[in-house]
Amino acid sequence: METGGASRKPTLTPKAVIHQKFGSKACYTIEEVHEPPQNGCPGLAIAQKGACLFRCNLELPDVSVVSGTFKRKRDAEQSAAELAIEKLGILTRANDLTSEEAFDELVARINYLFSNEFLSALHPLSGHFRGAVQREGELHCLVPMSVIFAYDARICNLSKWIDPHVESNPYLVIPCILRAAAKLSESLSAPKGQLSLQRKNPYPSEVITSSVIEPSLSSERSLIEVVRIPHFLDKPVQSITLDLSPTGYYLDLIAKQLGLCDATKIFISRPVGRASSETRLYFAASETFLSDLPSDLLEFKEALHFEEPLNARATYLCGQDIYGDAILANIGYTWKSKDLFHENIGLQSYYRMLINKTPSGIYKLSREAMVTAQLPSTFTTKANWRGAFPRDVLCTFCRQQRLSEPIISAVGVIASSKSSDKQNLQVTDSSAVQDHANGGTIAEDKGQCVESEDTFRCEVRIYSKSQELLLECSPKDTFKKQFDSIQNVCLRVLLWLDVYFKDLHVSLERLTSYADALALRFNSQRFFEELASCRSVHSGLNSKVQGEISHKSNDLKFPCNYLGYGDCSLNIQGSDSGISPSNGSLVCISYNVALKAEGVEVRETIEKNDEYEFEIGSGCVIPCLEAIVQQMSVGQSACFCAELAPREFVLAATLNSARILHLLDSSACCLEYSCTLSRVTEPLEARMEQALFSPPLSKQRVEFAVKYIKESHACTLVDFGCGSGSLLDSLLNYQTSLEKIVGVDISQKSLSRAAKILHSKLSTELNSHVPRTPIKSAILYDGSITDFDPRLCEFDIATCLEVIEHMEEDQAYLFGNLVLSSFCPKLLVVSTPNYEYNVILQGSNLSTQEGDPDDKTQLQSCKFRNHDHKFEWTREQFSHWARDLATRHNYSVEFSGVGGSGHMEPGYASQIAIFRRRFETRHVHPIVDKAESASKYQVIWEWNSSNK
Repeated sequence: METGGASRKPTLTPKAVIHQKFGSKACYTIEEVHEPPQNGCPGLAIAQKGACLFRCNLELPDVSVVSGTFKRKRDAEQSAAELAIEKLGILTRANDLTSEEAFDELVARINYLFSNEFLSALHPLSGHFRGAVQREGELHCLVPMSVIFAYDARICNLSKWIDPHVESNPYLVIPCILRAAAKLSESLSAPKGQLSLQRKNPYPSEVITSSVIEPSLSSERSLIEVVRIPHFLDKPVQSITLDLSPTGYYLDLIAKQLGLCDATKIFISRPVGRASSETRLYFAASETFLSDLPSDLLEFKEALHFEEPLNARATYLCGQDIYGDAILANIGYTWKSKDLFHENIGLQSYYRMLINKTPSGIYKLSREAMVTAQLPSTFTTKANWRGAFPRDVLCTFCRQQRLSEPIISAVGVIASSKSSDKQNLQVTDSSAVQDHANGGTIAEDKGQCVESEDTFRCEVRIYSKSQELLLECSPKDTFKKQFDSIQNVCLRVLLWLDVYFKDLHVSLERLTSYADALALRFNSQRFFEELASCRSVHSGLNSKVQGEISHKSNDLKFPCNYLGYGDCSLNIQGSDSGISPSNGSLVCISYNVALKAEGVEVRETIEKNDEYEFEIGSGCVIPCLEAIVQQMSVGQSACFCAELAPREFVLAATLNSARILHLLDSSACCLEYSCTLSRVTEPLEARMEQALFSPPLSKQRVEFAVKYIKESHACTLVDFGCGSGSLLDSLLNYQTSLEKIVGVDISQKSLSRAAKILHSKLSTELNSHVPRTPIKSAILYDGSITDFDPRLCEFDIATCLEVIEHMEEDQAYLFGNLVLSSFCPKLLVVSTPNYEYNVILQGSNLSTQEGDPDDKTQLQSCKFRNHDHKFEWTREQFSHWARDLATRHNYSVEFSGVGGSGHMEPGYASQIAIFRRRFETRHVHPIVDKAESASKYQVIWEWNSSNK
């Protein structure tokens, strides 16, 4: 009975211990288990059930356990929690454990490990004790000390109480174990010069017989593939094979690969990857280290040194200092069986582990597309995103780099006045921090009116393990959903980190500049210190953009750099189905990637996928693949060559590492792609228009423009923001007076698609007996519609259909002023979505096809029709913009629209303004700078009937 002093804290239940350590990250799942009925009634037609029992599955961030069966659910949960505590080596004593008490528990723990009882226990460490029993001669029952602290977490945790430095240097566990063994000198011995412990009294024969598994007569030798990682960086990583006999001890076999006689002088790292993984690194202790092992902690610290140089690659993989050559193997005993578990680890596995420590690599692995996928440049919608979400990628990155979990703060923002055009934002007070079930910590700010929050703003902070702030990102962007705000800010951080990993020698100035653009701040000194090991391991994941392309040409020629990747032309096989992707489309392709070496006819396939989905415009695949897919229609195929991806990604993609390595080392190589476009899902805006309007709004807008072309007898037309040429293409289906058509767009990819369509159609039209249109010339320009080019002045009619909403509002005003003051068309037709109509569009079932399926918004919180829209105006806002421009530049303006009715609320789905020049005489604002009158647009494609 204790007297005096403070009383000890009550012992926590296993479930309470787990909650204290993991919070809401611990997930308990209860499963009903029915026992077979006892004393059943034969012949009874009614099905009989036995007693109902319960089993619990406990999922933690790095480990999962399954309990036995119990009559009560809470007993199953407590059992699962107890198993997890045992597996993780968590101390359940109160936090007032002294170093003396910890040492006493350490002695008791080691005494238990060498007991008869533990030899038959189902524990990863007991498997090594059974393996030691099967060793012969002087090695019989000799247990390597390294397995004791590598496979028993409780030993490590108790050692940390004795010496806190164990946290940063796990080798300091050794003197703790030696001191404890000295206390047990009557039953244990520690042979000098060896990292091993041995029972002085052998195990009784009956204990050995009941514990050790006898190999069956049919047991065969196991061939296990492992990886050797030399400590010299200029020596290649190699795949080797272990030949393990049924009765052999696998650590002795690994020791021989490291030049040792047996496993008594071997060190074992912590798990590489998940805590439950058996993938570990093995390396040798030096003779100098083993010559004199003092059990005194201070003496050991002074003597602790390794002759061999640090193995940078192995150290980087596991986050623990590894010296000399190392073996990477996935082999060991588990909690589930007494049998030895093993899986092959080849070069592909090694390189996947390597790239899994980089933001881009984590995303590529989630998509199983090492050379095709890349970290997306933008987060659009939850529905269109494929692969791991940015938040999950960031959490994985922090774990892989041994950083603290990212702190993610979601801030609710409310509108103080919903009637105003420009919302006044007000940040609510922060009140609580909650753990998120999937890792990472979310600080969710809640105010007095949480349910009335309109938007969310988010920030991310990343700390080192020592809780020093490394970086924080706090953009001012707001989102209607908390989920979207979290994913967007996490993606910002990932994109910034990716710049560093793509070029490990990137200048501090460039990192700082990019950080400023992303609203990110970082502690440069601490950041470089934490990620210093990256520099010596990664060859730099190639700062040059992957995607240079080349292929054989057909009769359709484009000038240099039409795709932005060099001088090339495109040959696409198959007939044009007319169904092609556009920005925001979700496409599905099948593809095959082969390594093509110079002078070698045989191609080596390194990656293939029969069904691969991605969103056009989000930057989630290599640029050349996206550019070419945009030129294709459903059912068409294309072949092209792309620049070789970084070596790490190529080797992470292929199973045939030896052949691929030979080709990479012997000749110049590139990647040869063959892909087929199998499906295109239009963006939500297009799907809504096609489903709810007949004909679709896009066709109604064309017919509206044709009406004014015919009425005005226009001969020349320029389409500002022509995109893939949908309007220009459609105009060729009508009989009009047009003789010259021009398109301008800033996207070369879209322009190349438009060129292909117009070239085919105009050439066919020219050769027909009855031409539909008198078109004599067609030109496509690459340029911004907010830049002046004198070649576009004085056109009869100009169109700008569904374009201005893709610009910032100030750019929309700049465009309007430029067109009406300098280009001065006789007629200008501008259309843009009517925001007020969204409540009807998104009230349909189609609204659930994008974003959260449970989201049913009202008018004041309607989503924009397209994720790329920077704004969507009400009728009042659009009218104000148009009337102001018309008054300023001596134009008249009238309003109309398509879809819906202008006489009923909420008006047209697509609102249109028609500007008419009041006088035939031009009233152009003078251009002061002659440089402004120079031609700024680049001709991408030109067609002339007289040259055909």
